[in-house]
This record gives sequence, C-alpha cells and structure tokens, in this order.
Amino acid sequence: MEKEAMYFEKGESNKVKCHLCPHNCSIAPGKVGICGVRKNKEGTLYTTIYGEVSSIAMDPIEKKPLYHFYPGSAILSIGTVGCSFRCKFCQNYNISQAPGYPTDCYSPDEIVNRALKSSSIGIAYTYSEPFVWYEYVLDTCKAAKNAGMKNVFVTNGYLNREPLLELLPYADAFNIDLKSFNEEFYRKVVGGKLKPVLKTIEEISKQGGTRLEVTTLIIPGYNDSDEEMEKITDFLASLDKDIPYHLSAYYPMHYFTAPPTPVKTLVRLKKIASKKLNYVYLGNVREDGDTYCPACGSLLIERYGYKIKILNYKDGVCKKCGESVPISG
Repeated sequence: MEKEAMYFEKGESNKVKCHLCPHNCSIAPGKVGICGVRKNKEGTLYTTIYGEVSSIAMDPIEKKPLYHFYPGSAILSIGTVGCSFRCKFCQNYNISQAPGYPTDCYSPDEIVNRALKSSSIGIAYTYSEPFVWYEYVLDTCKAAKNAGMKNVFVTNGYLNREPLLELLPYADAFNIDLKSFNEEFYRKVVGGKLKPVLKTIEEISKQGGTRLEVTTLIIPGYNDSDEEMEKITDFLASLDKDIPYHLSAYYPMHYFTAPPTPVKTLVRLKKIASKKLNYVYLGNVREDGDTYCPACGSLLIERYGYKIKILNYKDGVCKKCGESVPISG
C-alpha cells in the first residue's frame, strides 16, 4: 500500500527531493527514486511498499549472520522489494531489484503477533534492503518494542544520519554489509558510495547496548587482496576490536560469473583480520564458525551450520579465565 513518505522536501515544478539515503534523489512527478519504491505523486513523496512483505520465515539468528546476539535463538524474518544499491552480484536480486515481485500486505501489529505466536525473540528486517522500507519498519519496530521484542537489521548501511538516529532507539542489533573498502568498487559494482556506509557503522558503534556485527562477501579479483583486508580491519579495530567480523564466500550470481571464493582465500584473510579483531568468522563454508575466548583461547561456542553448543561461556564471561565476552542474551 502507499503511504506518505518521511524525509523529503518539496521543490519547484512539483519535484521532490528524498533525504532518506545518501543518494538524495531528485524525483520528478510520476517517477520513482533509485530504490524503485519511493514515488513522487503530484509533488508529494510516497512509499509504495508500506506493509508489502515479499518474504517471511522463521530463521536461526546465526543465519543473519549474528553470532553474538542471543545465540541459538530463532527470529521472525521479513523482507520487501527494492534496494538502494544495484549490486551486480546480488544473491536476492529477484526481490531487491524487482519492485514488481508479488507481495502480501501485513500491518505492523500482524507481524508482531505472528512473531509472538512463533516463539521468536523479535523481528529481523532482512532479505532485501530494510532501509528503503523505512516508514513501515519504524512503525513495526515501535510495535515490537511495546511487545517486549527485539529488532534486528541486516542492511547495506546506506542511510542518512537523521533517519538513522530516529531508528536507533528501537534497534537492538545490526549486521552491516561492508562490501569493500574501495570507492571505485562501490561506484561501479554496487551503485553507491563507501563513506556513508562507514559513517553508519561508526554511528551504530557508539550506541551502548546495540549489538553490531559486520560482514564482507569476498569476491575473487575484486575485494580479496591483503591490502584491502588490512584497511577494513584497521577501520573496525579503530572503533572496537570486539566487533564480530564475518568473511563470507561468494558464489556466481546475477551478472557476476567470477569463480566461487576459495576456502584458502578466506583462511588467509581471516589471519590478517584476526591480528587486530578478536572475533572473526568464515561464512558460507564449513570452517571457522566457532567462538573462542580472546584471552585464553578456550572454545566458548561451537557451531555446526546453524546449530550451536555453548561450552565455556556463561553470563557474559569465559568460564575458564573470567574474560568478558561481548555476547547478548
């Protein structure tokens, strides 16, 4: 359904300027922004996807991936259509880059009630880019908070500061997709800019009680160099060396035909990242998904795919040496 959008200004000749994300699209009457789902109707900006759910499922929290937020729990996950990026390797391009994909309409209360009946810890906004769904997500977050539930975001991090700050009081955890540390990669392959994503990560890292994890999909020949990994690691470590960092294997998808990421590449990059970050994980492969104490090396949480076994961890500390471990739940 359509609903008047937030964060826009009216201009001359019935044009509008959207200020939700760093694209700051100038939109003529009858046209939509880069995301494909925010439309100018006679000089007023509308979201065309309020309540429109393209995907809904109960997922393990580890699938987001979030390894330090209520490990072993399940969360109701919802997605919509549209995206602020145009990644040429997108794994979910059928919904993120196809606004005409079929959807079902749910009110915020209907989603919250479904989560409550499903024994979910909350709601994850995922699958496509949740920030383009801003108005609906904000309303659903508020309803979830009122019901005592958690709100989780899996996002590209492309949001302007003012809407981010309005959303943060209702957010409990984020996994930000940091696609590269190269502006040219963002411009040519993703269709955006790197700096706003870094600013989003910085802003969230300041929020006490909001769990932040970061993921990079490693694509052979594009973002798999030692130098780039060192830059990403330096940036994250400058914020907090305890930020969990996920290195995921790429597989050919959408317009990209580069070969799948070799496991040895992920292992090599993990060694670099682990020099400055305490928690580095490999994704989409069956290796190195366990959590170890950074002080004594004890195995804290053992993972088999999305199944976990908690061993030497309890109430925020390593049971072997007493080291504080940043895990919520």
